[in-house]
Amino acid sequence: MPPGPIVNAVDLWKRWVPRSYQQRVIEARVAARRRTDPRRPLPDFLVIGAQRCGTSSLYKYLEQHPCVLSSLRKETEYFSARWPNGEAWYRAHFPSRWRRSAETRRRGFGVLTFEASPNYVFHPLAPARAARMVPDAKLVVLLRNPVSRAFSHHQHEVRAGRETLPFAEALACEADRLAGEEERMVREPGYRSLAWERYSYQARGRYAEQLERWMSQFGPERFLVLRSEDLYADPPGTYRELLAFLGLPDWQPPAFRNHSYSGGAPEPAEAFPPSVRRRLEEAFSVPNRRLYSLLGRDLGWE
Repeated sequence: MPPGPIVNAVDLWKRWVPRSYQQRVIEARVAARRRTDPRRPLPDFLVIGAQRCGTSSLYKYLEQHPCVLSSLRKETEYFSARWPNGEAWYRAHFPSRWRRSAETRRRGFGVLTFEASPNYVFHPLAPARAARMVPDAKLVVLLRNPVSRAFSHHQHEVRAGRETLPFAEALACEADRLAGEEERMVREPGYRSLAWERYSYQARGRYAEQLERWMSQFGPERFLVLRSEDLYADPPGTYRELLAFLGLPDWQPPAFRNHSYSGGAPEPAEAFPPSVRRRLEEAFSVPNRRLYSLLGRDLGWE
């Protein structure tokens, strides 16, 4: 899926308007919605991760579906970083009951709402929070070969100006950077760890332990786990599988563009050192087998 051109005014606005201003506009809309309808319905399904696995593209494909109404922003991060904002703040991101009813009548099919926050699958408190608030939600997980994911994550942080270390050095420093951060997040539910968000290159790829945490709160039948590689290689087939899981009518967007990058070239800032790749492949060998056992299928990453 090569990066696609900007296709509408919304995409143009998102590309050229500073992100800080976009967020202020969204927060103003959230505040207005809280005043007018504080009990908006909660989402029917969540895309919970993982980071750097194609969730931006998946979000775009879903929000184009005629029977889907998306959240005000892709990443509300409510069950992770923005939990202190409160339930009314979260509900304000979703359509009102009136709009859902009107769209259902217009389209002749029950509409669904959703959000996509790729930090959810990794956050230690998100599963229990989500289970308390949206216990009947379906959960979509997009997973990528953890070796490729880790390198993509590092390059993303480099492009954003938040990482100055080469990949090998960043991996060597990861344990020290993250030391005590998850424990503090559990101990102080309002604490947001930027180090945990930015420098968890290898930790985020240990998918089994993250899914086990989620599956202890939700039944396994509520999950659809997709491979990023399948989304990249066969977007229509992967999309049909997703729609079937969600109970949505079959439909295809006009094009399956790569929405992971907002302009600019996606090429990495450095080449992936072969020796580092081999070390990561060895490090992920046991966690991958644990994941395959949990899912009951081999994802073919070796």
